[in-house]
Amino acid sequence: MQLTHWLLVRGRGDRPLDRLVDSSGIRAHSSSKRPSVEPGERAVLYAAVWQAIFGVVEVSGDPEHDLARTRWAWRFPIRPLMVIADLHDAPPVESVGIFPQSLWRHSHIRLTSEQFDAARAAIEAAARRSPAARSA
Repeated sequence: MQLTHWLLVRGRGDRPLDRLVDSSGIRAHSSSKRPSVEPGERAVLYAAVWQAIFGVVEVSGDPEHDLARTRWAWRFPIRPLMVIADLHDAPPVESVGIFPQSLWRHSHIRLTSEQFDAARAAIEAAARRSPAARSA
């Protein structure tokens, strides 16, 4: 069975991510609609305002619906595999052929295997150059 790869949008225009990312705080991802993610699938983390990719994670559980929430009511656990802790060191998303305009109003999008592999390679290369990168 072929696992799907994802890009997870983190931060928004009104609430951008801080420059320094604490990988221990990356535990889950929220969505407004039920996500199609499956445990074991891999995803790239994308910092929306920064327009940069900064991590690779594994989906570590099934999506759950929180009936008490009206927005972002779906949530699924993720486990960081590699995170660039300083967004100044993170590669631009466009460098791997993913364009910010295609991400508008999404919490996650499906990636091709080629897009995921290019993103992972760019993150690994940036991590080798950055003292602020952390592997989990």
